[in-house]
Amino acid sequence: MPQSPVPVFEPSDSISADTSVIVVIKVEGHPLSTRISALDETMGGIISRACSVSAAPAECGTCIDLSPPRDVPARRVIILALGKAECLSVLNLTSAGGKLAIHLEERGECEATILLEPFEGASLSPEDILAHLALGIRLRRYRFDLRKVRPVAALDSPWRLRLVGADKAALSSALIRLNAVAEGVEYARTLVNLPPNYLHPDSFAEYLEPLRNAGVEVEMLEAPELQKLGAAALLAVGSGSVRAPRIAVLRYRGEASSDEPLAFVGKGVCFDSGGLSIKSEESMFDMKADMAGAATVAGLILSLARQKSSVHVVGILGIAENLISGQSFKPRDIIDTLSGQTVEVFDTDAEGRLVLADCIYYAATCFTPSVIVDVATLTYSVERGLGSVFAGLFSTHDALAEQMIAAGETVGERLWRLPLDRGYDEGLKSPLADLRHHAKSSEGGDAPFAAAFLRHFTEGCPWVHLDIAGKEITDEDRPLGRQGATAFGVQMLEEWVRRHLQ
Repeated sequence: MPQSPVPVFEPSDSISADTSVIVVIKVEGHPLSTRISALDETMGGIISRACSVSAAPAECGTCIDLSPPRDVPARRVIILALGKAECLSVLNLTSAGGKLAIHLEERGECEATILLEPFEGASLSPEDILAHLALGIRLRRYRFDLRKVRPVAALDSPWRLRLVGADKAALSSALIRLNAVAEGVEYARTLVNLPPNYLHPDSFAEYLEPLRNAGVEVEMLEAPELQKLGAAALLAVGSGSVRAPRIAVLRYRGEASSDEPLAFVGKGVCFDSGGLSIKSEESMFDMKADMAGAATVAGLILSLARQKSSVHVVGILGIAENLISGQSFKPRDIIDTLSGQTVEVFDTDAEGRLVLADCIYYAATCFTPSVIVDVATLTYSVERGLGSVFAGLFSTHDALAEQMIAAGETVGERLWRLPLDRGYDEGLKSPLADLRHHAKSSEGGDAPFAAAFLRHFTEGCPWVHLDIAGKEITDEDRPLGRQGATAFGVQMLEEWVRRHLQ
């Protein structure tokens, strides 16, 4: 995979004599510990002066760089402010880790010791604090690059960070989980970042090798088998491409897990030209990312497998390319679906709901899951309605919706619940088929109609639909990720699964 080396985090009991960078964690209103006071004394009091009331940093993630005197072995001491103890959260700690990574990168540092001393008032344990700082560092460090001559290669030196201030066994355990989360995020980002001539229906199986290596069972349903099953909606979407559609079935079952799996369905349209309802040049440019829902599901399952979670999950990825040829499906076609319902096509650029229709029904009927969650870059309207802050959530189950919204708030992948009302079914009536697949006049509000359409294929299973359009990529660097794929949803769903198991 074309990405930066993974940082190595080592739990430690003390500051090593050979450390070149010491990061001192400072919590507002708490005095320096004995160990930090001793370091401050050898440095002539510059730590205490930097942390004085008048100069003390308040915002979580603020970094202050100090240059020690020559008789101090470390060449750099950094104060990392965490703000008030009672305000510490998973999200702001992870963000602080990302900001620390930026600070270290800008100074060309690739080794450091992060020192946390005891303090009162936090709801998180020392191991959780250090592990989430480490998660933020790792998420920020991810870089995808296919250049042969790489001007940033010097920044890609392996990082080694020692973590001091928590029970080593407890910290090691916390790092197992959060390294698994980071690996799932990185994997999903890489899948989305890959160019469409690299990742496509013919090659997708090769890029699932990390899942196989983690103990996930991977099965590919090829076009002849899909034809035999009756997955005509998925086949129609991919009919314009020389590369036939597939369904990837991912199975992971942890020890002592439930017989009924959690099913996650991902839209995997590797490139979406819009088909005969062709997109504009501007709209088409980022359509390699239209498989971000499938990437999120794959990243989630890799994360769960790597931490050996005691959960039973199934992932269903609907993989296709929506391209133009003499074989492309057309507006006003009436197509069959795996469920037996017929669908009248109106806009070939609304292909994602056709992919999901067959995949959701396949998940519901083949695995009898306790819950179905689908993830898709589905509609422009959800992005227009919610802007850059929230992704859209639709659900047939109030408790599930509330749980996922809470999980999203914890990790910063925010969701807003949108209506799934029977009134939207009126816009899906066709005089010729069981369903229209696109409402007659929904240019400004298509997302609820798309969700209403998908509900017809859930077979009554508790269901959550996540429309993540607009959240899959970013055009600017952020504290927890660089320009490119975001892997939106991996952290939220992992947090939700973890809570679901408790």
